[in-house]
Amino acid sequence: MTRPFARLRARRRTSAVLAGLAVLAGSLAGVPGANAGAGESPAQPVVGAPPLGRDGCARADASLATLPDWPKVTSRIKRNPADEKRVAKILAGMTLAEKVGQMTQPEIGAVTPEEVRQYGIGSVLNGGGSWPGRDKHASTRAWLDLADAYWAASVATRTKIPVIWGIDAVHGNNNVYGATVFPHNIGLGAAHDPCLVRDIGAATATQIRATGQDWAFAPTLAVVRDDRWGRTYEGFSEDPRITRAYGYEMVRGLQGDHPRGIGERSVIATAKHFIGDGGTLKGQDQGVNPSSEAEMINIHGQGYYGALAAGAQTVMVSFNSWTNGDLGIDEGKLHGSERALTGILKGKMGFDGVVVSDWNGIGQVAGCTNASCARAINAGIDVVMVPNDWKAFIANTVAQVEAGEIPMARIDDAVTRILRVKLRAGLFDAPKPSARAGAGSASALEAKALARKAVRESQVLLKNNGKVLPLASGAKVLVVGKSADSLQNQTGGWTLTWQGTGNTNADFPGGTTILGGLREALGAANVTFAETADDVDPTTFDAVIAVLGETPYAEGVGDIGRRSLEAAKLYPGDLAVLDKVSGKGVPVVTVYVTGRPLWVNKELNRSDAFVVAWLPGTEGGGVADLLVRSRHGGRPGGGFTGTLPYSWPKTACQTPLNAGDEGYDPLFPLGYGLRDGQAGSVGTLDETSPAAGCSGNGGGGTATEDLEIHNRTDVAPYRSYIGSAENWGGTEIGVDGEAAHSVISVVPADVNVQQDGLKVTWTGGGPGQIYMQDPAGGTDLRGYLNAGAALVFDVIVHRPPAARTVLGVHCVYPCMSEVAATSLFQRLPTGTTATVKVPIACFAEAGLDLEAVNTPFLVYTDGAFSASFANVRWVPGAAKDADAQTCSGLT
Repeated sequence: MTRPFARLRARRRTSAVLAGLAVLAGSLAGVPGANAGAGESPAQPVVGAPPLGRDGCARADASLATLPDWPKVTSRIKRNPADEKRVAKILAGMTLAEKVGQMTQPEIGAVTPEEVRQYGIGSVLNGGGSWPGRDKHASTRAWLDLADAYWAASVATRTKIPVIWGIDAVHGNNNVYGATVFPHNIGLGAAHDPCLVRDIGAATATQIRATGQDWAFAPTLAVVRDDRWGRTYEGFSEDPRITRAYGYEMVRGLQGDHPRGIGERSVIATAKHFIGDGGTLKGQDQGVNPSSEAEMINIHGQGYYGALAAGAQTVMVSFNSWTNGDLGIDEGKLHGSERALTGILKGKMGFDGVVVSDWNGIGQVAGCTNASCARAINAGIDVVMVPNDWKAFIANTVAQVEAGEIPMARIDDAVTRILRVKLRAGLFDAPKPSARAGAGSASALEAKALARKAVRESQVLLKNNGKVLPLASGAKVLVVGKSADSLQNQTGGWTLTWQGTGNTNADFPGGTTILGGLREALGAANVTFAETADDVDPTTFDAVIAVLGETPYAEGVGDIGRRSLEAAKLYPGDLAVLDKVSGKGVPVVTVYVTGRPLWVNKELNRSDAFVVAWLPGTEGGGVADLLVRSRHGGRPGGGFTGTLPYSWPKTACQTPLNAGDEGYDPLFPLGYGLRDGQAGSVGTLDETSPAAGCSGNGGGGTATEDLEIHNRTDVAPYRSYIGSAENWGGTEIGVDGEAAHSVISVVPADVNVQQDGLKVTWTGGGPGQIYMQDPAGGTDLRGYLNAGAALVFDVIVHRPPAARTVLGVHCVYPCMSEVAATSLFQRLPTGTTATVKVPIACFAEAGLDLEAVNTPFLVYTDGAFSASFANVRWVPGAAKDADAQTCSGLT
């Protein structure tokens, strides 16, 4: 949306960012084309490996030159004439169908080994929450057996081209039961240790080799500019210097240092997501990045310069758009941008590897669907991730080539790149996955010492009034808070499941919670755990340790949207716990588990010491290492060394907040972090915050009539769907009231009258949802908020939910909001009709953009649940009814 002052604002933003970069200028002073004089026609800059320190690892330099253009990146991996000759020979003997098969990437839950053989599939993937046999606890052997089956099928084809399997191993091999999980990237950014990043990349490659995959969809190179983004923790830092150095080292770790390509104990790395995913307006996932080209080059491009210099063989395209009408930029969705993918990445930057799309990313390109997108292929995508619609995609693409919509030269270029990467990875000469180096090793999944070191280096001490930390080795402590004994909260999103939800401590054999680490450090007898701090007297202890913070989320769901950064509003239970233990004369140490900086002034005021633990992974003992002085006086790693990779907000609506921006005024700046012996006295902070979010919905009139969504049948324009890992894109419920996936099914039901409802049964075999959506897009429903409306529906609970359950309202994915509904449904009487009323204001507080609501009703659960739903509507004034739910009760 263009406003009158947009042009001026864009200019100010660009100048402020580049002025910040100018402060850092210098390290590329010798790069051709950098800082060319006025009136010159600068040669294209050339960048290669970053400067290395004495330890042989990349340095996060004190400065970066401002580049005038996209640079040519000198890759560590050079073209091999023998490989190129072999590729050309294979390509010359392939049919069009075989070539398109190589370009097609289905999800393992949607393609069998026999289909890999039949269609000549070039690669497969498993998404978050997808495992062999849909078994969350699948053994290493089960992973290898499936890898072997796919491989055997591929080499049984006429071309005998081996298939490759890609996996989202973004902080260790995090989809696999029993694997050590490392801190998320935000924690590694706090460690400021490129060698550590290289070692974690190598360890992750070893873990992946153990289960038979060839390809890691990592590292994420987003330079995050707005912490409202739900993927903030996937970015190493707001500082592009760190991202560039880390991109180089993570690729080195994953791919190894083989002179021709990828080592036999290594895997193919992926630089993602190209480009600008961390710079979208309001931190909206898959949203619009309005950056100038200079900002794209000098901020969002830096990680790619490092990763490609290290030899990254694949680049994944970003879901975001790149658009700024005031600056004449209109690339739209990057999956369809020929300028970005071919002109910049392959042309100017010289990338000769594979460009892969993201999950159904082609379906977001104008004029395309999940199964058909000539524009995306013509733009430069080589491998197309089509999880479920891959058969239709193959048929459509073949037809588009035959019709001249896609040039054969573009297909040949894509397949040439695919074969080149497979040769560089040694796959043509490799045995089946289970016979490769490191395969099947249970011990290879473990890297506990390295992970614990990473946890220690990533902790950031923000406050230490009275030098409370470290605690004496014999201290008697009370431990409180929801995250003290929760490996799910420690590991966060992208862990076993997509969102990181639905996990228990039992899902992490060998993992150590922060509570477990404290018991190890202090002795179990000296540690008392009371999660909610009820029925316990803090004054009988030497100190209280409160382990609080965020609960797991990933892309889309993790966006804060219009809500503020105020932690106490997002997680009110945390503040309630602190209120029970603070001010009692006993020092309170807060350990905050989080995927981003939040406004925590209230929590800081109630804490004598405050440690940001980020998302530390499975080795919670690394947190305890720094909290407690060892019996010998020292501590592993020498105490706190981590510093902030992101600026910390001073006010609840202070976002974007990045060093170098105009008016930069954080509570704690980028790079802040106390060391041992530093008191870091923090005075009483202002606790004033906005009553609602950071931007009101305003306007929209006042609704006076019910909005009917489902009344015996769907009410236009809304249609009912089910979704699960089998098809998150949604399967429409038929006119007969039936639909089924393996984990969720729907049949007609009697709620108030004959067959007026939908009976939904979740088996417990995985997450699933029922929802009602306008497929045409969003509608302005602000009038219902203004009218004090509620989401109202009738329901019969047949079997109460056994796991996390939410009610949701979406505003065109990934814009969404949800409220906790587990206890709500558990409290309802079983077998009888009840009416539920949830104020629309609750969804507004949770970040709903009421100007673009497309999904006014959604029920999602992680486990077993059965209920019938009927008469779904939004009712003006119903939020004031005596039987309406309260927002505070939905937590």
